[in-house]
Amino acid sequence: MGAIDSDAHVVECERTFDYMDPEYEHLKPQVILHKNEDAGQLDNEGKHIQKEFWAIDGRIQPKEGNVGHNTTKDSREMVDVKIRLDHMDELNIDVQVLYPTVFLRAWTQNALAEAAICKSYNRWLADIWSKAPDRLKWVVMPPLMSMDKTMEELEFGKENGAVGIFIRGLECERRLDDPYFYPMYEKAQELDMPICFHSGNNSFGVRDIYASEAGFGRSKLPVVSAFHSLLMKGVPGMFPKLRWGFVEVSSQWIPYALNDLAIRFKRKGKRLSDTAMADNNMFVACQVTDDLEYVLKYAGDGQLVVGTDYGHADTSAEIEALRKLKDDGKVSAEVAEKILNANAKALYGI
Repeated sequence: MGAIDSDAHVVECERTFDYMDPEYEHLKPQVILHKNEDAGQLDNEGKHIQKEFWAIDGRIQPKEGNVGHNTTKDSREMVDVKIRLDHMDELNIDVQVLYPTVFLRAWTQNALAEAAICKSYNRWLADIWSKAPDRLKWVVMPPLMSMDKTMEELEFGKENGAVGIFIRGLECERRLDDPYFYPMYEKAQELDMPICFHSGNNSFGVRDIYASEAGFGRSKLPVVSAFHSLLMKGVPGMFPKLRWGFVEVSSQWIPYALNDLAIRFKRKGKRLSDTAMADNNMFVACQVTDDLEYVLKYAGDGQLVVGTDYGHADTSAEIEALRKLKDDGKVSAEVAEKILNANAKALYGI
């Protein structure tokens, strides 16, 4: 197996929700077309790109605001899996791990709607996986307001090609070190599926506070905080076989977070291991713009993976990331191979 893209995306479309159970048809997300050419978001060239929106559980959500136009709509929305695979071939990507798009943000406080929509999304991804099971992996989306339904979706995902569990930096208005989530962590450990914290948050309060900022505080910092609080509270030690991924938040913060933890541990009469990430099965997706020589001193060369953020256009997006990591000489060929292959296989159990 060659290069593994540890963070790629699908962009949801109306077909995503064709798997809804009939009794929940009234909860089905709908696409709204924006007819006013003078409204909507603009791209960097001043062109209108925000012409479609989602109506989900009574709320309007953007559909095209973070779309990478170096990919085709048919590839992003998996209209034809072969188109996606052909583009992966062009990029020298052997395997992609697929994450959602619209669900990176808070989208409902209705447990019934969450369970019904997550179920449909997961079946859409399972259908996509079935068309290219060796090359397209995915992370299951748990309906976390209903822990019993979460267990059902984890079981379904495990049986249908999922290689991880999608979590945002905040869930259910709780931090991820909250005991509420321990049953899911126990189940994930049992199923040998990593918990994959992805840039984003599911807190309406935090979303509203950071409504006008670029997304750094709203989406990225909660994931960094989750890393810190999990180690501070010793949660990984409670689930010693569970793997933890931190995706689309760069890796540049690792030295700061580990240094801060070391100080706090020392004040409590404890010592943070020099190999804390490896000891706790923690992996972080780096970016090719990171100072990797510096980061590797703290993270170790067995704990970093890399992704393209395929389908998106934010600051984490670099469709040539895998090729650049291999060719730009920032890290040795041996370390690059670990990041591109062995470490990703270790995180996702591929």
